Amino acid sequence: MKIKALSGVLGVAAFIAVAAGGLHPAVAQYPDRPLTVIVPFPPGGASDVTARLVSPKLSEQLGQSVVVDNKAGANGAIGAAAVKQAKPDGYTLLVGSIGVFGINPALFRDLRYDPLKDFDLLSVIVRTPNVLVVNPSFPAKTVGELVEYLKKNPDKVSFASSGTGSSDHLTAALFLEKTGATGVHVPYKGGGPAINDLVAGQVNASFQNLGAIVQQVRAGKLRALAVTSATRVPALPDVPTMAEAGVKDLEVYSWQAAAAPRGLPAAVKEKLVADLAAAARSPDVKAQFEQLGFEVVAGTGQQFDTFLAGEIGRWRQVIEAAKITVE
Repeated sequence: MKIKALSGVLGVAAFIAVAAGGLHPAVAQYPDRPLTVIVPFPPGGASDVTARLVSPKLSEQLGQSVVVDNKAGANGAIGAAAVKQAKPDGYTLLVGSIGVFGINPALFRDLRYDPLKDFDLLSVIVRTPNVLVVNPSFPAKTVGELVEYLKKNPDKVSFASSGTGSSDHLTAALFLEKTGATGVHVPYKGGGPAINDLVAGQVNASFQNLGAIVQQVRAGKLRALAVTSATRVPALPDVPTMAEAGVKDLEVYSWQAAAAPRGLPAAVKEKLVADLAAAARSPDVKAQFEQLGFEVVAGTGQQFDTFLAGEIGRWRQVIEAAKITVE
């Protein structure tokens, strides 16, 4: 009886301590059930790969299962809207791309979510530069030669992309804006078909994620002219940066990030940010990301807030300048 009584006193004391610290008991026990990570694209893409690499480590740290749920459609808007409507308790997360967070708000007028208002931004998990690649039969062997060719042959060179408004499309639009050249945009339904036609010579050039084209470049099926990162990348050490190739202010990364519905308890948000970073930086997960051409960022929510505002503004300017619209 004394033990039970003491246990009861300790339970009350713990509750008082939690209350004094400003935490609801449910928050102090977080998480006490499985989490769901919504990926707003089909399985196999970069957002899906990111979620599935991080989730097992996140599960270990949280002590609960983490289930990945693919809700694809409308350029990621369906899955993002579902997360917006979820309860802000830390049990529903979103892992999405630059498109979901940084491009859609600038591209769609009737978007069903606002990433700066509807989400608690947790972390930019990984990033990867784009690579300007051409078919090996294309005459230009450097960025300078490509720009010269573009200006001598206006609106004749085709730039493949994974879709209208995609990161690779907007990078090409920014490249043409910076160089004062023109080209023809050829959108595909995904990066895979675009790369296949580029290898086959059906289109001339493209800006594709490093991990998507590195094997084709190494095999001689594509020629890499420049990377859009600030420095050269280990996977393609002989390929110059855009700045080295003479095109300034064309530093572009395609990135993957995590968010939750707006209104998370502060302690839950803090825990998720810390655990996401630890999961992404764990040696085995980091090594797998690097094999795929990704650099682990694992930044904070505050860093994500500042970064995202700049990204939306940047791509809105590119979209307006190039008069890019979607049906």
